[in-house]
Amino acid sequence: MYLKTIYNLESKNGAARTGDIAKVLKITPGSVTNTLEVLEGKGLVAREPYKGVKLTEEGRALALSVFRRHRLAEKLLMDVLHVDWAQSHEEACRLEHSISEQVANSIQKTLGNPQTCPHGNPIPDEKGYMPPTKSEALSNLENGQNAVVTQIPDESPELLRYLSTLGMYPGVKIAVEEKAPFKGPMLVKVGSNSYPLSLDVASGIFVTKEK
Repeated sequence: MYLKTIYNLESKNGAARTGDIAKVLKITPGSVTNTLEVLEGKGLVAREPYKGVKLTEEGRALALSVFRRHRLAEKLLMDVLHVDWAQSHEEACRLEHSISEQVANSIQKTLGNPQTCPHGNPIPDEKGYMPPTKSEALSNLENGQNAVVTQIPDESPELLRYLSTLGMYPGVKIAVEEKAPFKGPMLVKVGSNSYPLSLDVASGIFVTKEK
């Protein structure tokens, strides 16, 4: 979980700060500091004073391997076992450490070589290559812009359950009806219904703008 969290924060902010890691993992900054020391000792992260931590080459390769097993497990759970959209993430967190690379390859082949998980996030290949995405945060859109939901990078069960009640899944078309100034909420239309979203929630939904 640490390596995946650091990868996501580094991709978003250039580095992962202790406070941000603690917030995502819902643990104390002191616990994060202790674990980072262990990871640094293993050569998986490099810490820079006042900047945060970054994954080393070895740490990045391990993070991508975990992402691959996790997202393939999510796909298997949903497509074959029909596990709930939100629950699939929680179950995959338990399975990702038990799936071997050989089994991961078998899952990928059985599922027809999927490119994304059920939440729209790209699945790294067996060589650790993560396909790039061209999507951007919903919070970047302005009034009147239309878009298609492409991925939910923040796969927290709470957010996934909330979005499922709104019908906001990858592939769903949405429209920004109103964006309040000064970091206010956004009013987003999904189908025939409109919902207010905080910028925090909107920043965790990635979309592709429609021209």
